[in-house]
Amino acid sequence: MRRTLAEFRSFDRPIQLLQINQAGINLGFYMLMPYLAQHLSTGAGLAAWTIGLVLGLRNLSQQGLFLIGGTLADRLGYKPLIMLGCALRTIGFALFGLTTSLPWLLVAAAVTGVAGALFNPAARAYLACEAGERKVAAFAVFNVFYQGGILLGPLVGIALLNAGFAAVCLSAAGVFAVLTVMQGLCLPARSGPAGEHQPVLSDWRRAFGDRAFVSFAAAMIASYALSFQMYLALPLEVERVGGGESGVMALYALSALLGIAGQVRLTAWCSARWSRGQAISRGLALMGIAFLPPAATAHLVLPPGWALLPLVACTLLLTLGTLAAFPFEMATIADLAGDRLIGTYYGVYNLLSGIGILTGNLLAGALVDAGRSNGMTALPWALLAAAGLASAAAVRRLDRRERLPVAGRVPAG
Repeated sequence: MRRTLAEFRSFDRPIQLLQINQAGINLGFYMLMPYLAQHLSTGAGLAAWTIGLVLGLRNLSQQGLFLIGGTLADRLGYKPLIMLGCALRTIGFALFGLTTSLPWLLVAAAVTGVAGALFNPAARAYLACEAGERKVAAFAVFNVFYQGGILLGPLVGIALLNAGFAAVCLSAAGVFAVLTVMQGLCLPARSGPAGEHQPVLSDWRRAFGDRAFVSFAAAMIASYALSFQMYLALPLEVERVGGGESGVMALYALSALLGIAGQVRLTAWCSARWSRGQAISRGLALMGIAFLPPAATAHLVLPPGWALLPLVACTLLLTLGTLAAFPFEMATIADLAGDRLIGTYYGVYNLLSGIGILTGNLLAGALVDAGRSNGMTALPWALLAAAGLASAAAVRRLDRRERLPVAGRVPAG
């Protein structure tokens, strides 16, 4: 942690504020979201399909509007979009605690999702612009704060549940209200490099027509499907082997602690030895390899207490692969965007990543069901491993063909 703190202090105040802001965003989000489905069922008395509707609308409104949020950030400036997103999430989270009416819960879900679509691309674009040539290091520290929020959020939330779900929601809303005020007072206004704005559709055509960028985004889609298995395939497997909710929480805590303790050191190690493309592709390969331990032991009857070990190994390797790739991935997107459309590029990238998560969840869920019913329980894990290795090979091929930027140099074509 000493090295992380030293790296944090080496950045200017705007970058420090953005990193603290991300910790606050995740703290507020994970205070509430892990417990929302249960509240909607027991507290609001909603049927399962309506709970799915509320949660699905939140995700759809966020993923579907990332492109709009990124474009607005490029045109209006990054600070207003970050503040507006946090203010809207204040309203959305407060509504979750103040009503059990389905129409208002749907409004809360939509507002909460739109908020994420506004501040996520803007914050990443601001960080990339402000960090300059130190993008990789800035995003490494950013991820430490990101993981810190994920670790603390559920713990704070479960402590507040003793006072009622409304207390959780209003406290989470309060976190976002504080973030809104703090950014208004302390965060300098920042936009991307000045330039004449083209029509919005021209900006979108440029992003979607950028072959190097789209190829990179397509190659990375599988990584988001793999990382999201922390919330789908791994918890299902923990439940199947008798680990219960405590086993699931232990895996989440292990992943977050590894990110907090190891991100900056691992990024420095990778930077000293590999190019950006090599770091990303090897991180993806490690993410794929992560699913081999559960695949290898899927048909074995392990002694009590040993059944969780393959899942612990999977979590460790999956987290390490993500940590290796993430800072270089974020820096690569910013450099591919060039000098004017960083928010738009992050918006497009997040949109495509959301499609990858949705598709990956549908396929992974179907494979888990099919594998269990057909006695082929190793199949989902083996295919997830293959997807990670294929993604790594695709990024490595782009790097060898010099389609990825090197230290800020954007590839031709």
